[in-house]
Amino acid sequence: MTDAGDLMRMYLADPEQPFPPVELADPSGLVALGGDLSPERLLDAYSAGIFPWYNPGEMIHWYCPDPRSILVPADLRVSKSYRRSVAKADYAVTMDRAFAEVMANCAGPRDKESGTWIGSDMMAAYLRLHHLGHAHSVEVWRDGDLVGGLYGVACGRSFAGESMFSRARDTSKIALYWLCAQLTAWDFALIDCQVSSAHLTSLGAIDLRRTDYLRLHTQAAARPGRSAPWHFEFPVPNSPNHLPA
Repeated sequence: MTDAGDLMRMYLADPEQPFPPVELADPSGLVALGGDLSPERLLDAYSAGIFPWYNPGEMIHWYCPDPRSILVPADLRVSKSYRRSVAKADYAVTMDRAFAEVMANCAGPRDKESGTWIGSDMMAAYLRLHHLGHAHSVEVWRDGDLVGGLYGVACGRSFAGESMFSRARDTSKIALYWLCAQLTAWDFALIDCQVSSAHLTSLGAIDLRRTDYLRLHTQAAARPGRSAPWHFEFPVPNSPNHLPA
């Protein structure tokens, strides 16, 4: 349990105050509280392997969990049914074409849930990062409608996956497939999946000790990234018949 003294040490009272060392995180991975979602703060966080995760209306919580879930892009596990979904010719896929729409869909209701942890302040902050060339999206279209996608933040050759959504069967997995293909071509070392789940594990994600994750991430983040906006550098399903006007 985190006591009052620990919470005081975690609190970011000053905009210029650096994050505490991640080794001081509590058992849940909580590193710090407070601060803001300015581009400078977010980029400092992602460079250090830290990410914000909190419910709308709460103080900002910053995490660096141990263990850490990652997916090596080249190691994406593609089952026969997954491959069949990718092979269908009834969708189009793009990059950085509809970032705000992708994020809004990720923030929307899911099944019986009323919504997600993505509030209006998060949406505004990541849209700023997108406009600055640091946050990116993959979109899946069908008959002109956005039916799936994902978004995240790039640090050099490390990509932090933030959220994904599907409005039709397997469309978030289709977005992930083509993202992994392009990140592999760009020699990205990892996709940071943050926290493990059975779904991610089924797709090839693995858990690393925080120290091992940070070593891999730091090396990848130090390498030159890709210029924005991102676009696919090889043929992908993008027939004009399936793209919006």
